This record gives sequence, C-alpha cells and structure tokens, in this order.
Amino acid sequence: MSVIVDQFRSIPTTCISDALDGLNNLHPSIKPLSKEYVLCGRAFTVKMPVGDNLAVLKAIRTANPRDILVIDAKGDEYRAIAGDFIIGMAKTLEIGGIVVDGVIRDLKGIQELNFPVFCKGTTVAASGKAGVGELNVPISCGGISVKPGDIIVGDIDGVVVVPKETEEVILKKAQDKLMQDQIRADTISGKRLEIIKYLDSMIYK
Repeated sequence: MSVIVDQFRSIPTTCISDALDGLNNLHPSIKPLSKEYVLCGRAFTVKMPVGDNLAVLKAIRTANPRDILVIDAKGDEYRAIAGDFIIGMAKTLEIGGIVVDGVIRDLKGIQELNFPVFCKGTTVAASGKAGVGELNVPISCGGISVKPGDIIVGDIDGVVVVPKETEEVILKKAQDKLMQDQIRADTISGKRLEIIKYLDSMIYK
C-alpha cells in the first residue's frame, strides 16, 4: 500500500469530507454491512448492467491486492452483485474491499468473512452472467464520479472519494481538520465555561 493511502486510512471520513467541502461523499444509503468495517485503497472501477455480474468476477480476477472494487450497479436493489461465495474469493485474493451502488445477498455468510462491503442493502435474487460490462473506466457510484486510481475511504459514517489529482492537497487539509478537532475537543472537554464560549463563537461570529 502506498504511503499516502496508508495516511488516509488513519483519518475519519468526516474529516476527509470536510476537506473536500462535502462534494465527494457517496449517497448515504451506501453503508458498511458491519459498523466495524473500514476500507481505504485505490479504486478499481466496475461498470455493470443491472442484473449481470460477470464484470464483477473479471474485476476480482484482474484487480491488484488492496484495490477497492467500486461498482456502478445503477442503484439496482433487486438483484445482488455478489453473495458470500464471490465475496470470499475477493477476500482470498486480498481485494481491499467492495463499494457498490447496489445490493448483495448471503448477508450472514459475508459478515462471517469479516470483509468490508459497503452497499445499499441485501436481497435474495442472484445476477445473471451475460458478460456485458467495463473495467477501470470512469463511473458514477452513489451519485459521485469515480475514476480508476482515486482513493476510496469508508467507515461507519459512509464513503468518500479523493480524486487522484488532488490527493496530496486533500490529505493535508484532512490532517489539519483532524488536528483542529482534537485540539477543540481537548480544550472544551468537561468545561462548562469553555463550551459556552465555543458555542457563542459559532453563533455570534
């Protein structure tokens, strides 16, 4: 994993979102299947038609270890892009996680794999495998443009996309925001007067 990706891993998505002015957050319906799941890595993008997941299998076979599969499933909530068997293969091949504007199935089995999947929910219907789809092309996922190589960060609050061309600038802004938040919390923690002063500074600025 690159140094910059590793640095983003230690920053909450909320701070990264603030550094991006809230412009690159995936739709809040895309959430982790378990609150403990965290992911951070380079985007390997997948464009698939509704109900045809062969492109997902190709992506799992093609992507590098620690890549995050970001899947444009057109928001479909009827057919799953994968179940526990396919997700298990992704884990074995050391994929860093899966983010999909769609749904999965076999929830219990996937949770037992302890592999980070962020999606819109679950269903019972499987996808077909007609073979249509594209890999590593610009896509839209959760209402946000995602390009191959962008940094994807996800945690309990949601998923953010850091454009590759501005990642160093955004990292510095996100680190500064995290430091400011920590200083602010330490300053007012348990102190009534400091809390009142802080609230006044926000209300009457």
